[in-house]
Amino acid sequence: MARGRVVIDVDRCKGCGLCTHVCPVEILVLSTEAFNARGYHPVVVSDAEACIGCASCAAICPDVVFTVYRRARAAAAAAGAAG
Repeated sequence: MARGRVVIDVDRCKGCGLCTHVCPVEILVLSTEAFNARGYHPVVVSDAEACIGCASCAAICPDVVFTVYRRARAAAAAAGAAG
């Protein structure tokens, strides 16, 4: 189960790839098929369930395209106990 969730503002991404190098679980990849409004291949999430919510992508991004949400530990523990 994912501990984090990353939301990408695709139209602001210039496809520099910095985030793909710092992601510890390697779930960020540059799209090879899609283009954004600026004509770049934007970054996409390849496996949303693997996100750990570390926010390394948000810290390194020069264009501030990432919003990272983390699941609270109490909510994670409650979900684990219920399931």
